[in-house]
Amino acid sequence: MRAAFASIIRKNAAMDIADLRARAERWIAADPDPATREELRYLLARPDLDESDLADRFAGSLEFGTAGLRGVLGAGPNRMNRAVVARATWALAREILASVPDAAERGVVVGGDARRMSPELSLDVARILAGAGLRVVLFATPVPTPVVGFTVKRLHSAAGVVITASHNPPEYNGYKVYWEDAAQIVPPVDARLAAAIEGAPDANLVACPPAEVLRAQHRLVDAPDDAAREYLRAVRALAVHPTEGDRRLRIVYTPLHGVGDALVHQALADAGFSSVTSVAEQRAPDGAFPTVAFPNPEEPGTMDLALALGTRLGADLVLANDPDVDRLAVAIPRVGGFEQLTGNEVGVLLGHYLLSERTRTGPCAVVTSIVSSPWLARIAADLGATCEQTLTGFKWIAQRSIELERHGIEFVFGYEEALGYCVGNAVRDKDGISAATLIAELAAVLRARRRTLRDELDSIARRWGVFTSMQVNVTRPGASGAERIRRAMAALQAEPPAVLDGDEVVAVADFARRVRRDQRTGAETALSLPASSVISLELASGARVIARPSGTEPKAKLYIDVSEGVRPSEAVGEARGRATAVMLRLAGAFEAAAAF
Repeated sequence: MRAAFASIIRKNAAMDIADLRARAERWIAADPDPATREELRYLLARPDLDESDLADRFAGSLEFGTAGLRGVLGAGPNRMNRAVVARATWALAREILASVPDAAERGVVVGGDARRMSPELSLDVARILAGAGLRVVLFATPVPTPVVGFTVKRLHSAAGVVITASHNPPEYNGYKVYWEDAAQIVPPVDARLAAAIEGAPDANLVACPPAEVLRAQHRLVDAPDDAAREYLRAVRALAVHPTEGDRRLRIVYTPLHGVGDALVHQALADAGFSSVTSVAEQRAPDGAFPTVAFPNPEEPGTMDLALALGTRLGADLVLANDPDVDRLAVAIPRVGGFEQLTGNEVGVLLGHYLLSERTRTGPCAVVTSIVSSPWLARIAADLGATCEQTLTGFKWIAQRSIELERHGIEFVFGYEEALGYCVGNAVRDKDGISAATLIAELAAVLRARRRTLRDELDSIARRWGVFTSMQVNVTRPGASGAERIRRAMAALQAEPPAVLDGDEVVAVADFARRVRRDQRTGAETALSLPASSVISLELASGARVIARPSGTEPKAKLYIDVSEGVRPSEAVGEARGRATAVMLRLAGAFEAAAAF
């Protein structure tokens, strides 16, 4: 019996390998890229094929997540490559032409960052769209993502495409789509696009005419010469106090080997900041990101070179963008070095500054994601503004900002805790350049008042309470990891914990079912946001914990938020310490209960 069972297992394994081989051979036959064809041939020639990553490459197809398509570069449908991009762009062209009025004439803006394959993929996208009959405006050299989004809006284009994987590791790249409203695509457009990709022809059958032919036909043109200048003009117009403050701040900046250096320097210079020093080792674009393991300024160690330079120069402010310049990290001096502010702290500083010091002529609103701190909502309510919440992902914040403005409500500011900020509506997406300029302005204004950004945060805390937040990332690579995360989320939805660290769970918001349940009474109320795989637990103390799978990476994300009032005779740091201790205990209890 045991021998027969072993024979069945060997036979099934052989069938699986044979099936993988057949799928890989079909992919090779349809792949227009000789490099990835050779990559698969090399894998197929290995004697230990069952120990390779071939199964993961064919475990499924890349899908549109929080910010479009994103994946590891390589051959196969579950990787980023020219074949995947060709089929996605074929589908995009048809969706644009079918759904957007005057799409052929309005055209599509295309750009990319400096990651590996970004120039090649950007040009492929441009050629395929132009070959399908759309006018294409191409940024022929690497460009910050916010500039592409701004240009879509400025030119009233039918859509935009950016080739970028934002802050992901160097082996990744991605495909981000803006629609005619200059915001990222949301339902039902993304669902229609996904369905169209399913019906796309093999990649080698997708028309991709030569660029010189398309240029001669005026269907492929370069981005306007004044694109960067007009973008910077729009950034400058966002200033609250354009001429106030002590602009002699010493600023250290790093683009983390991305494409932000020139425009950030120019934006800061336009705002009156002349003492800006870049980290020399990270100033030039380099898709290998040689000085960092992970070009995400949230990751420990990523800003070490910038902080060390800030210490040597006695800087007043350290700023960092991610490689495509849509995120911003901020560090401020403290005894013995620098402290990096959290995304929530920067969001609260900017939101409070805009709400409290900018002239308003009517109703206005700020927008945050559901995993961002509740801090800004408390401040906004007290300052006479509305605070809206959306699902995670800046596409939702942008869509809500558009809806608010349709109803005559000014969109002032939006942010998500993952270092993404949007000031006004110049760009319908997060923008690390405008955020960098505004935080520098705020620091200068406060310095003229003999105060610092830390003083401002403490003042805000005394009035509205201390809020502490943290995120725990649980990484589970591969198809098996994704399945483990899915099962853990399903278990949380089916049976959420009743108590965490002695704190009763009083309500559970299940965003997949779009229902909030009062755990004490059993009463359920509908949630207005679109369905999403997110669970939020509200605790008796007022704390909140949230779990969700990442939309762009193989990980689960856990969020913990705790607030404490500051007692009249208490230092803010003491209240923050109390809140932090509670937060750390809750994080451990929640991670254990979630069992990802």
